[in-house]
Amino acid sequence: MSRRLTVDVAIIGGGLVGSSAALALRRMGFSVALLDKGFCGAQASGVNYGGVRRQGRPVEQLPLSQRAHAIWPRLKALIGIDGEFLRSGHLKLARNDADMASLEAYADAIAEQGLDLELIGHNGLRERFGWIGDGVVGASLCAGDGHANPRLVATGFAAAARRAGVEVLENTAVEGVTRDGEGFALEAAGNLSLRARFVVNSAGAWAGPFAESFGEPVPLSRIYPSMVVTEPMEPVMSVNIGMEGGGIYARQVERGNVVVGGERALPLADADFSRPRGDGAIAIMNNAAALFPGLRHAQAIRFWSGTEGAMPDKNPVIGPSATTPGLIHAFGFTGAGFQIAPGVGEVLAELVRDGETPTPIAAFSIGRFKQDSARTDAGSGAGQNQEPHNAGEIRS
Repeated sequence: MSRRLTVDVAIIGGGLVGSSAALALRRMGFSVALLDKGFCGAQASGVNYGGVRRQGRPVEQLPLSQRAHAIWPRLKALIGIDGEFLRSGHLKLARNDADMASLEAYADAIAEQGLDLELIGHNGLRERFGWIGDGVVGASLCAGDGHANPRLVATGFAAAARRAGVEVLENTAVEGVTRDGEGFALEAAGNLSLRARFVVNSAGAWAGPFAESFGEPVPLSRIYPSMVVTEPMEPVMSVNIGMEGGGIYARQVERGNVVVGGERALPLADADFSRPRGDGAIAIMNNAAALFPGLRHAQAIRFWSGTEGAMPDKNPVIGPSATTPGLIHAFGFTGAGFQIAPGVGEVLAELVRDGETPTPIAAFSIGRFKQDSARTDAGSGAGQNQEPHNAGEIRS
């Protein structure tokens, strides 16, 4: 039996970005449908590491990150739960002098951004964080950062959106999107036909085909981060840990479990899914134990992975379509979307309501890939005699 629905805004993708945008739009008075091919928050938003950090982000992301930073302490008032958010601080470790110089350069570059970074030398690190092992020469501390439980936060925003009156449509894959007159016509699983004035493409690792169907191809790839969690333990670490130049990251929750990440999983035959590598899980724990002696006898009780969309410049795509009025993109967060997602949701709502946002997002425009696409088309002869992309369609 077919169903028809008309809303102001249709959001494709029920992850944290899509669900936070849905909630913000509903609070502005818009009618909203939030569609996900599976369950809201079940992909990258719900299975990531859970770091709520500003430190280490590219400078162009910091205004957006600061906006989100103001939202996290208000989670309980906003969505009804605190998501186990803990402002523990984020400590980024330097393994050698070159890493420490990099931390110092970053602190200098973002000094006016309000992160209040504190550079700590080897002796100060030993005095204040004695649970860190040898092989670390210094660190940078951002005391206002922290961590939270992604499984609770991602589903919490979707649940709050539903309570606010958003049509949350799970297990409802969008099968076609077409620009039609003053709005869009969408076809979705379950014989659902939907009309909307605006469409938000927040489909995560699956967002590329939607953008391409409107003449905006992007170099979106997939990554499969892998995490391990230990049994509950006595206090081992007091801050959220990262490593300059990459490597492991680790945090301990209030129950005592330690979450550790830093390896990649393997995609399955169906690239929508992945599985952790056994050798990867062992490597994560061995690396963590080498840095944190308190973990040397820890028992790992679970490990998992997820599917995330990644951009080659490590910046997301956020902003209006360059080809299609009423279409707005928000995807490609490259493993760093958890902290900024609530801020992105507010920005997307402002773009719908006002056509602009006070938060700087020019660096995230989808148009930054247009030149590369044009060179590719010119070299291949593609793009000639094509219809203009004021209408598009995607089929899965």
